[in-house]
Amino acid sequence: MAMQQKPTQKPLGAQISHMLKARGVDTIFGIPGVHNIEMYRGIEEAGITHVLARHEQGAGFMADGYARATGRPGVTYVITGPGLLNALTPLGQAWSDSVPVLAISSCLDEVAARKGQLHQMRDQEGAAATVCDWSETATSPEAAFVLVDRAFSEFASERPRPKHMQVPIALLGARADAAPEAAMLPTPPVARAEDVAAAAEWLLGARRPLFIFGGGAIEGSDAARALAAATGAASFCSFAGRGVIAGDDPLHFGAYLSRPGSAELIARADLVIAVGTELAEVDLWRDTLGHDAPLIRVDIDAATLNATAQADLAIQGDAAAFLSDLLALVEPHATPGKWDRDIIASARVRFRAEVDAARPGIAPICDALAAAMPADLMVYSDMTQFAYVAKEIWPMARPGHWHHPFGFGTLGYALPAAIGGKVGRPDLPILTIAGDYGFQYTLQELGVAVELGLPMPILLWDNAKLKEIEDAMVASQIAPNAVVARNPDFVALGKAYGTMAVKPDTVEALIAAVLAGFEADGPTLIHVTPDILG
Repeated sequence: MAMQQKPTQKPLGAQISHMLKARGVDTIFGIPGVHNIEMYRGIEEAGITHVLARHEQGAGFMADGYARATGRPGVTYVITGPGLLNALTPLGQAWSDSVPVLAISSCLDEVAARKGQLHQMRDQEGAAATVCDWSETATSPEAAFVLVDRAFSEFASERPRPKHMQVPIALLGARADAAPEAAMLPTPPVARAEDVAAAAEWLLGARRPLFIFGGGAIEGSDAARALAAATGAASFCSFAGRGVIAGDDPLHFGAYLSRPGSAELIARADLVIAVGTELAEVDLWRDTLGHDAPLIRVDIDAATLNATAQADLAIQGDAAAFLSDLLALVEPHATPGKWDRDIIASARVRFRAEVDAARPGIAPICDALAAAMPADLMVYSDMTQFAYVAKEIWPMARPGHWHHPFGFGTLGYALPAAIGGKVGRPDLPILTIAGDYGFQYTLQELGVAVELGLPMPILLWDNAKLKEIEDAMVASQIAPNAVVARNPDFVALGKAYGTMAVKPDTVEALIAAVLAGFEADGPTLIHVTPDILG
């Protein structure tokens, strides 16, 4: 007589989907294949939406974009071997930019004694470990459940970075009990009271304090603004920290931290407090910050605190909680600082002129667009000169609304990431900005945007070449080589995918096309060339 299965048992792949649903996952981005079809058995039954990407790289970027827009982990399902490898670029981007993405893949059951299998590679787990916080193999249902909960626990309490777990094919199809009930998630570390008190004492004693806010300070924006107002502190932000301080604050230098002249301004401060920023190469584009004053660094990641600029006071803790606690100690006793607003205003004018001179003609288009966009606009940009200008001069009213491949710097990010963002936040107006070359890395994801009917204007900046590389070659006295590629008819290409597609000939027409794209019943490809300026 055959043994009866427990009523709660299902194939493990289905149980994982049910577990993810119980942990708050409502969307999975991925591509099914013969090796991971058991992962798909339970998706619909669990009540999870699956978004079918056209390439695993697109699926990974969609999960990243979803996570950045919603604040919840993004999840992607991929197959053994090439499927996972195709997702490594977006996982590397997520690691660089501290984005919570969980990639779950299938893997072969046996690789040591069997060779020549479909999708076989030498070390799949190790390959993912090069770009993820960790990469582990679940060899039992219990291990799979532990890994899922470990990922969500770490997303909630540590610097969020991508995780990869893989499950052998036979195990995915084997019947298993349901996952355990979700436990209460841990919280991020909080700065010690004595460290906050020391920072408050230093801040109250400073005459020209300067804050530098990074992407880790986004959730603490309200406290950051109140602190700056109470103390009269000046501030810079990294590109990821734009909007933490209002763009029109007269004591805010803006997102010009990477301008060489920012170093001499930072040297004017008698106290620098860097919150939620690595002060990395991609933040500064120079070897040193430029400060002569004591430096306080605050970060959730202990490894960051002295990695680039040595701190005089290093504080590990959640940035938002630190800013709130610091405000409570400082606000009742603060007196305005002694920063000269004219110096800050003139520096901003000078920095903007440098940006415009380096990449002429783009800034006026950004100004016109920014003035016409809805206040809650969310932008996803790619590695393109248009975005390089915009992320320095485009004012942000709120933080966490401009997403860019800041650290890893991969091409092809914007379109699929914006799709993930729009799926996660359908209520928000979302603008995609891509360049003609990088757009072609992931242009096939247009099919996803059309399939889902996503109202997404896509600003495609086409200067008909790899202009940034050409400029770098010229600056290095190298004859430009391999920087021009034949482009397709982008309007025709968009229409072939089923998008609305236009090529505006004036800036006014461009603005109208973007605004109309927010209200359309699908994506709008807007092909823009430098000729738009006449």
